[in-house]
Amino acid sequence: MSNYPEMMVAPMRQELVAQGFRQLMTPSQVDEALRQPGTTLLLVNSVCGCAAAGARPGVLQALRDHGLRFDQLVTVFAGMEQEATAQAREHFEGAPPTSPQAALFKDGELVHLMQRADFLGHAPEEIAAHLAAVYREALTGV
Repeated sequence: MSNYPEMMVAPMRQELVAQGFRQLMTPSQVDEALRQPGTTLLLVNSVCGCAAAGARPGVLQALRDHGLRFDQLVTVFAGMEQEATAQAREHFEGAPPTSPQAALFKDGELVHLMQRADFLGHAPEEIAAHLAAVYREALTGV
């Protein structure tokens, strides 16, 4: 069951899919993706303003301008694929659910989680810089 009409969220989905994100629609797809070796960026997408103004543009800017490379880029959509979103959040080590969220995984282990507060009121450039710093520290050791 979903909370929003698909035609309303389609452009928000496409914004990520066009940049290489794979949508995870079921709990089993979430678990399979997060079991993979290597690095994974999982974005909990949302219709909220901080997703539109900060999370999506900030994450995409980090990938584009800071040269971040992940083995997998995956996304779930809060308020749409509710079971998949809930399953993704099971991997967030007890952090409270917020929308949006961005989680970095290495070999299936959570290494960093950005919550709504990390996006709200922050410009895409700030979000991109933060994500790039975390990426360098947590995933590359630089």
